[in-house]
Amino acid sequence: MSEALRPLARPRLYEQVVQRLREHVADSGLRVGDRLPPERQLAERLGVSRASVKQAIVVLEVQGLVEVRHGGGTYLRRESLDVEPVAELVARKRRLPDVLEAREALETKLAELAAQRRTDADLAEIDAALAAMRREIAEGGLGSEGDRRFHAAITAAAHSSLLADFMRTIATEIAESRQESLRQPNRPGKSLAQHERIAEAIREGNPRAAVTAMRRHLQTVSRVRLLSWDPDADPTRADEA
Repeated sequence: MSEALRPLARPRLYEQVVQRLREHVADSGLRVGDRLPPERQLAERLGVSRASVKQAIVVLEVQGLVEVRHGGGTYLRRESLDVEPVAELVARKRRLPDVLEAREALETKLAELAAQRRTDADLAEIDAALAAMRREIAEGGLGSEGDRRFHAAITAAAHSSLLADFMRTIATEIAESRQESLRQPNRPGKSLAQHERIAEAIREGNPRAAVTAMRRHLQTVSRVRLLSWDPDADPTRADEA
């Protein structure tokens, strides 16, 4: 049978709720820091269960578009809810653990070598990357470009061409994990502080401290809402009951 006649995928109900919330934010002129209506009210107005509303909110939270304050409601973190397709979120969720594993294996060794081999020029670039990240965060950004420069500077300071090649082969995936981490609430400032501790260990020529600081940093990077999200927790039956 023709592949074109395969069964049509039925959209998850919470995906439809996400789209309605996106339209509501655009139509209502809500701004960063504004609160969305309570879950119960949204459920009543949309004619769905609170479970579907809750799952939709989780999708928005995973993408860093809203902040859920326990007992305090849901607040906008972006001017618009430009939502990534759920299928793309699921694909990223599946590959992220492998990326984080690879980063820990490679980057702890790079930090160790950087502490042993760094030059004055290497230290100057590490400091410049930290300064760039600090400026970005101060201006309200995530600090992602400074973050990229920092890890690139450590890779260069390790003076290992083969490890640098390995890092280049997963550069796209690393960038994806970086963005995922930095859009967690309060993460940019914490990441900057951890970078400063890594830089200090490298500057002091202390390989063990550099490895420890890098490992702790990457453990923080791995703590993202996406990994605890269950895309199959679709409460369709509850809505159809």
